[in-house]
Amino acid sequence: MNVILKQAQQAKEASYDLANLSCNIKNNALLNMAESLIHNAASIIEKNQLDMEDAKKEGKSKAFLDRLKLDKSRIELMAEGLKSIAQLPDPIGETIAMWRRPNGLEIGQRRVPLGVIGIIYEARPNVTVDAVGLCLKTGNSAILRGGSDAIYSNRAIIKILSKAAYESGIPQGAFSLIEDTTRESVEFLMKLNGLIDVLIPRGGAELIKNVTQNATIPVIETGMGNCHIYVDSNSRQDMAKDIIVNAKTQRPGVCNAVETLLIDEKIAKDFLPEIASALKEKGVELRGCKKTQKLIDCVPAKDEDWYTEYLDYILAIKIVDGIDSAISHINIYGSGHSEAIITSDYFNAQKFLNEVDAAAVYVNASTRFTDGFEYGFGAEIGISTQKLHARGPMGLEALTTIKYIINGNGQIRN
Repeated sequence: MNVILKQAQQAKEASYDLANLSCNIKNNALLNMAESLIHNAASIIEKNQLDMEDAKKEGKSKAFLDRLKLDKSRIELMAEGLKSIAQLPDPIGETIAMWRRPNGLEIGQRRVPLGVIGIIYEARPNVTVDAVGLCLKTGNSAILRGGSDAIYSNRAIIKILSKAAYESGIPQGAFSLIEDTTRESVEFLMKLNGLIDVLIPRGGAELIKNVTQNATIPVIETGMGNCHIYVDSNSRQDMAKDIIVNAKTQRPGVCNAVETLLIDEKIAKDFLPEIASALKEKGVELRGCKKTQKLIDCVPAKDEDWYTEYLDYILAIKIVDGIDSAISHINIYGSGHSEAIITSDYFNAQKFLNEVDAAAVYVNASTRFTDGFEYGFGAEIGISTQKLHARGPMGLEALTTIKYIINGNGQIRN
């Protein structure tokens, strides 16, 4: 663990210089890192193949392999994310507000970095790039601890990014990868108070639960996505079909994929067989409530299915007796990530927006859009499902905090 301690100490030291770098230096580094990713794509893919081969030997699911896989187009998207971050306004140093007190004191709020951010994640090598890019732009140091499933990919990526960044004027140690993928490394990292300012876990329910329950450092909970789509009785069923198929099958292994479909009982008889057929054509296994089982061939749903983030070609289906039942189900079983209603009824749309408790709530759109890049943030460091201090896709501003700046001319307090 001495190696991890040294990495954290270097990150802390680098954070002071990084916080005061000019926007031009940071943007130049981001652009150079993007070009370096593209230039070294072949070597990254070669290392990623080692991770893919190991995952296949272990019998990992198709959705898991999709999360892990890197190819030329995905590496280009990762590079594009860095370029997009470079084009965004730099939030660091921004004066958010300024006011004058009766005694003449001028008090202001200035946006500053959080400091050192620890990111714990699983088989998503693209997270390595997004995390480094966002932390660099916001003047934060980053310590990354990826999972063993992506260790070859992450080593290759961090080596390429580090070389390009340090050659561009970024302080040494500003970001690093913990290569020890044992559980002990996570336990050690979670207790480095004074060196790490905040932890961000990205991954499955077990990882997030472990970090939130055992860390002694502040944690921003992200990722777990038990997402729902409710099809209202007053809706365009052709639109609903397209949205549901997209939300479940476009990339089933990600946190914003839909996991439970709720259908108003008034349209279930007509709509359910149609959507079931479309989903089965895509290889989706359906698990239904008792009412659903009477209308289509499906696996009987258990109570645990309503809580489950499958991250796979599996969808739970429940027939409900209207919008109030749908909202109640979502607020009981949902994870606070992304929820959607398909409806042509304005008042039901507004009711859903107002009463569903989630970070992102959609009307007539796929949950797959809950993403930092899609929201115009360039990339994201995670999707926060909590309410403090950030919620939803976490872009640049979510990685900052406030410093009060006070200007006086000799005032003393009586």
